[in-house]
Amino acid sequence: MRYFFHPEAEIEFNEAIDYYEECKSGLGVEFAYEVHRTIERILKFPNAWQKMEGDIRRSIVNRFPFGVIYYQKEKKIVILAIMQLQRKPRYWKDRFSPISVEK
Repeated sequence: MRYFFHPEAEIEFNEAIDYYEECKSGLGVEFAYEVHRTIERILKFPNAWQKMEGDIRRSIVNRFPFGVIYYQKEKKIVILAIMQLQRKPRYWKDRFSPISVEK
């Protein structure tokens, strides 16, 4: 199974890495590692997390207050958001529209 970031999710991810790296050298790399571990769990067990809305699910990132918001389309995982958990809960909803995952 493969995964793809919604363009705005990829921006969020990179901004969070930069933020943590500014806080402490190496912390951005640790954050990226934990997000990628979360994505690996999603790829192995895409239906393991409770649905938030429709087919959209959230998996919590270890050590950091973030969740990976995603849905499965055929044999692909589409990541809608790398969501900071204290942020407005459904800010990413407008990202759930048919986007191309044919990469």
